[in-house]
This record gives sequence, C-alpha cells and structure tokens, in this order.
Amino acid sequence: MILTDPAAGAIVPLQFGGLEGAVENASGPLGLLVIAAYSFLIAIVLPLPSEVVLVPAATGLGFGLSEPVAIGVIMLVSGSAKAAGSVVAFHLGHEAKRQSGPVIDRLRESRFDVVEWSERRTVELAREYGYIGLALALSVPFFPDTLSIYAFTVLEEDYVKFAAATFAGSVGRLLVTVGVFAPFFAL
Repeated sequence: MILTDPAAGAIVPLQFGGLEGAVENASGPLGLLVIAAYSFLIAIVLPLPSEVVLVPAATGLGFGLSEPVAIGVIMLVSGSAKAAGSVVAFHLGHEAKRQSGPVIDRLRESRFDVVEWSERRTVELAREYGYIGLALALSVPFFPDTLSIYAFTVLEEDYVKFAAATFAGSVGRLLVTVGVFAPFFAL
C-alpha cells in the first residue's frame, strides 16, 4: 500500500509511521475505514498504540461533529473493529495451541522483555477473572492489545463473549485515555 505524504511531496510506503499518520489524519467515511482497519490490525498483529485513533476527534472527523460526538463515533468504530480482529486472533490463538503463534514469537524476539512479564500477568488475570480480566487488561492505556488478546485466546472458548470483552476493554481504554490523559495532552 502507498500513502501520499504532502509534507514530503511524494508517495511513501505505508509503514507503521505512515499508518499511524493516516489514522491521525482520518476524515470522512474513508477515515472511519482507516480507523477500523487500524483497530482490526492492532488486535491481530500490530503492537501499536490504539489511543492514536482519538486524534481525529478534534476535527469532528470531517463531518462537522462536536468533539464529544466524534469521540463516541470513534470509540464505536474502533471497539467494533478491534472486537472483529479479536475473533480472528481468537481463532489464531486456538491454532497456537497446536503450534507456536507467529505474533508472539515475533514479540518475544523484540528488544523489550515485555512479553514474558505481560504473558505471566495476563494469564493470571485470565485465570482469575475470565472475560472481565480481558476487558480490564485491554483498558490499560498504552499497553499492547495484541499481547493481552493472544494471551487470553489460549484460555477461553466463547467467541461472542471474547469479542464482547474485547469491545468493552477497547472502549474502556479510550474512555480512560480521554478522562485521564486528555487534560494533559492534545489528542
């Protein structure tokens, strides 16, 4: 995929920075699709911050919406897309019971030792709190969703409850971000 970068005056590959930039500048129906695609991919393969989807709310998403309404629309779109992505991750996680998951393997090879710590803590939450634990884990701002989702996929069995918990956690995270961090940062 490619993205036109007006600052560079050229077409640049759509890499993580380009993808985040596309989300930050999302506007109109296509912008909502970009937010949905980004949120979907975060659930499956991208260890990127989901909070970036809130940035377009300041412009009303190009629909002339007030910021609170735009935030609500973004939360619904992002949460729904992440729930859909979690169903795909859920399926992949169950496949991982038979073989090692490629995303987790990749994250283990990263320079941060966040996988071991987060896996241990997430598995503890999953065993103790079930789907509520998944929602709580996903409500923590700036923590990679991908790790929590995959850790819970190997322990749980119900696709609908899993998607509902992912939706609740995703919206919860954005609410926490707006309520706690927005006063300090321009989202």
